[in-house]
Amino acid sequence: MTTTPLSDALSRVKPSATIAVSQKARELKAAGRDVIGLGAGEPDFDTPDHVKQAAIDAIRAGKTKYTNVDGVPELKEAISAKFKRDNALDYAPAQVNVSPGGKPVIYNAFVATLNPGDQVVIPTPYWVSYPEMARLSGAEPVFAPAGVDDGFKLKPETLEKAITPKTRWVILNSPSNPTGAAYTRGELAALGAVLERHPHVLILTDDMYEHIVYDGFEFTTLVQAAPALYARTLTMNGVSKAYAMTGWRIGFAAGPQWLIQAMAKVMSQTTSNPCSISQWASVAALNGDHDFLVARNAAFKRRRDAMLEKIAAAPGLTAPTPEGAFYIFSDCSGLIGKRSAGGVKLHTDLDVCAALLEEEGVAVVPGAAFGAEPGFRLSYATDDAALEEAGQRIVRFCRSVE
Repeated sequence: MTTTPLSDALSRVKPSATIAVSQKARELKAAGRDVIGLGAGEPDFDTPDHVKQAAIDAIRAGKTKYTNVDGVPELKEAISAKFKRDNALDYAPAQVNVSPGGKPVIYNAFVATLNPGDQVVIPTPYWVSYPEMARLSGAEPVFAPAGVDDGFKLKPETLEKAITPKTRWVILNSPSNPTGAAYTRGELAALGAVLERHPHVLILTDDMYEHIVYDGFEFTTLVQAAPALYARTLTMNGVSKAYAMTGWRIGFAAGPQWLIQAMAKVMSQTTSNPCSISQWASVAALNGDHDFLVARNAAFKRRRDAMLEKIAAAPGLTAPTPEGAFYIFSDCSGLIGKRSAGGVKLHTDLDVCAALLEEEGVAVVPGAAFGAEPGFRLSYATDDAALEEAGQRIVRFCRSVE
């Protein structure tokens, strides 16, 4: 049997660990195992009814044909209005890109701008796809540590050290996946001051969790805090998290018109337009009532606090309080070097997560996937009863480690 070699670009890329964990949990459930999956970055709430109705109306109105490659005018107008309303930023529709998900926004921007030898600065812990998309685009990720002692937030001096003449992009994600850490306006202004000194650098701000914040935290995006960076910042967002529309696959961004045009050129030869029905649903989401967010965020906060209590009761685990998103990133260094009740020697966080899944039926994502070891990410975007049970299992697992 002969094999066809894969591309050099693909050989540089690892599969998504978060997707792998979710798939493993589904397989174990299908095999009859009692598994609670805390790996997926997906709200358990349903898409709001008025958004679903807009999709139904679009189907009945025959809005099922090709659209403009990077979004219908009505959605671009709604996105422009969103940036003005929520972030006090002015973007014309010509400065707006709509892609079939948040990942394509980033990938299209990278493909349009990166060459071999270019570098992309990525704070760690990072969302699993950032470095892989940089590698797929021929560039090299450069990791800037932002550990637990820094509140999982990049410091200006660390950013300064990471930037070189080869740096093409810097990525900032707030609130963060996987840590839930969010930057204040002052922290962003300090990072912006560094970036202003490096005019060759483009900036991607991933604001996907903008509307999911707690304890009175005031969300700010980079260009609000550092207006001088407007002309070279791509401000990315989407409908997947706040509106529970993960499967609808709509991400969007606003930035310099030359970059938006370049991204559309990439799309014209790859994905073409995002789903027409999803676009019309997104118009309703952005333009419609947002009162539902209050109750959902209250539920997320309640779940966050409940899981933090469980982690505090679990020997070997520690975790700071996240300002946003729906993740907790727990340090598990207190378990490393010990042995689980099932006899597994816990050399790494991979061992910890594998043993937790096998012995207690709880699926979490190892910190190694996010460039931060030893630890793991758990998502509390699931129902309270399942979280309570998962928390009890995590505590039991940790107490049984010797």
